[in-house]
Amino acid sequence: MQFNSNASSALGALAALAMVVPASVVAQPQVSDDERTVIVTGEVPADLTDMPEGPEIDGFISARGGDRMEVTIPGGTKTVILLSQATEVRAKGGFLGLERTKLGADSLLNGLPVTVDTVQWGENLVASRVRFSNNDLETANMIRTGTAQGFAEQAAATEALRGRVGDIDKYNIKGVTNVYFDTGKWNISPQAERELCQTAADADAMQNALLLVVGYTDSVGSQDYNQVLSERRAGRVVNYLQQACGWKPWRMLTPTGMAEADPAADNSTAAGKARNRRVSVNSLVSKSVDGL
Repeated sequence: MQFNSNASSALGALAALAMVVPASVVAQPQVSDDERTVIVTGEVPADLTDMPEGPEIDGFISARGGDRMEVTIPGGTKTVILLSQATEVRAKGGFLGLERTKLGADSLLNGLPVTVDTVQWGENLVASRVRFSNNDLETANMIRTGTAQGFAEQAAATEALRGRVGDIDKYNIKGVTNVYFDTGKWNISPQAERELCQTAADADAMQNALLLVVGYTDSVGSQDYNQVLSERRAGRVVNYLQQACGWKPWRMLTPTGMAEADPAADNSTAAGKARNRRVSVNSLVSKSVDGL
């Protein structure tokens, strides 16, 4: 069975991403007939054209078996969805959708948060498209293969995923590092690269610390342009922290771009604009972990 993977649509609201990887991902349980009864007559169609549209299902994969996938939605309802040769598996790679990664059906791991577009085939649902974040896939894969080391890192992974919709007031800010950019640019200077790796090292020394990356611009340009620019700056910083500084992706809260909102200085002066063209890297510790 061949699956093609293309870039997913624009990044959804944070709440749509906030599914915690469950403990079941470690054991990789299979869908059994005892767990869920699905009547399948004949082979799953290889052509889904003209089939009536089914519901969109947003949840996490709780079991896999053959051409079946069980998805659990918030509230605990489980739905078994069939997979076809025509099912498209799409992953958005990199934070803020700045990069794209092609992945196949073997990437549909237990615990992976997914959005599934379906069609009706008799009494069954067949997946026409499965969408997910590559960052969630990386976390699920690390947990499945046991490469995440120690209780603290597992707790941080869970806290990070949950934190995608968490109130920032649940965290204590332990430090802020600002990276500055030239007008219209998102390249990181050598000095900023050193500062980012030092920030990652300092945060790594804290128990269960997470990083929150927020991008900003000055007031030059349109709102739409500045929104994209702030996201690119945040995405570049996130990628550098992960790839060059070794910061683990499950210890990163979902980054965001704030365009020209929340200026650090007066945009009417050149010096003020320079201070506003920044990405803020916030080192956070959950108040429950921090004892407050």
